[in-house]
Amino acid sequence: MIIQVEKKGGDFCGVQEAINAVPYGEKAEIHVGEGTFREKLFCEKKDIVIIGAGIDRTVIDFDDYANEIMEDGSKRGTFRSFTAFFGGERVCVRDMTIRNSAGDGRVVGQAVAVYADADFCFFENVRMVGCQDTLFCAPLPVAERQAKGFLGPRVFTERRLTKQYFKNCEISGDVDFIFGGADAVFDDCVIVCNDREHRGAASGERQHGVGVNAGGTAGAGVGTSAGGRLDKDQIDVTERLVNGYITAACGLKDNLGFVFRNCKISGAKGCEPGSVFLGRPWREEARTVFLNCEMDETIAPERFSGWGGITREEPDTFYGEFGTIMADRSVSETEFTEQADVVKHVDLSGKNPWVKDIDEEMAAELSARANEVVKIVAR
Repeated sequence: MIIQVEKKGGDFCGVQEAINAVPYGEKAEIHVGEGTFREKLFCEKKDIVIIGAGIDRTVIDFDDYANEIMEDGSKRGTFRSFTAFFGGERVCVRDMTIRNSAGDGRVVGQAVAVYADADFCFFENVRMVGCQDTLFCAPLPVAERQAKGFLGPRVFTERRLTKQYFKNCEISGDVDFIFGGADAVFDDCVIVCNDREHRGAASGERQHGVGVNAGGTAGAGVGTSAGGRLDKDQIDVTERLVNGYITAACGLKDNLGFVFRNCKISGAKGCEPGSVFLGRPWREEARTVFLNCEMDETIAPERFSGWGGITREEPDTFYGEFGTIMADRSVSETEFTEQADVVKHVDLSGKNPWVKDIDEEMAAELSARANEVVKIVAR
């Protein structure tokens, strides 16, 4: 089954209409033409492929956000804020941008662009744009820390491990903007942390009238959880300036977790050196590794932060990196690639003590496990 979506002249003029036309059990391919489609997508099919006209030519955009007050007086919450939800058994998305344009999380709270929840999720040449919580790689943790914190499509369902593969994708955000409990592999991706101190309202963002406290945080995000740990919608700036956390994993210790390979990791222009963390654990057994990636000077010397404090101990996690190359922004990309004397490995001597030392053998084992995920997902 092949469906064409176009602003004019296609089988449908809206992406959601096309998705709705596909029977659950029928394999389908939806081609989406050029333009910006202001839609909130919900896709739950057995086997579906959605292909845009190009990463810069097809844009899915919406602006729901966590602090929005619903008709019943409750807040929308993180997991109902998505621009695009992908569930079901198998989904493949290619050649488009998916954006949540709600704006700065300090005002609007979390605002998810992509909620990836299919058993097998494959994203290739997809740009995902947001601020706080851009990409959610399901499943949710087993238990919530805040009452009604998981309101959304999967709040009452049994948690199941999903397998996800991201190839040549571009992902931007700031606070915990790649998060969740999936086994997820990121190959050859560009990951950029926003400059929260100087960026203001980024192009395409809509700023909403949510009350902000004198300290600069949204009214909903004050205080700590019952266990004394910071709630997920907060960022700890008491120790020093923090622009953001790239990941916030919650997978179990026997899972693969998040694996980034040959990716380019950086802060946006203007980010202070040492102000971006590679991640912090959303739950105690979180796993995230970076293998043979290129990073710049905005990445903090501690590399990963604890949850609720930079130096907080997280002994049950599995965090680490291997073969990280320091990007030299004074030379062109071609020169960086071709000139061996420009390439230097990052000094990891300042990393937090609970961050793992990953040697070549362990890196190979982790990469082999990642290859198994890729083999299953990108068939």
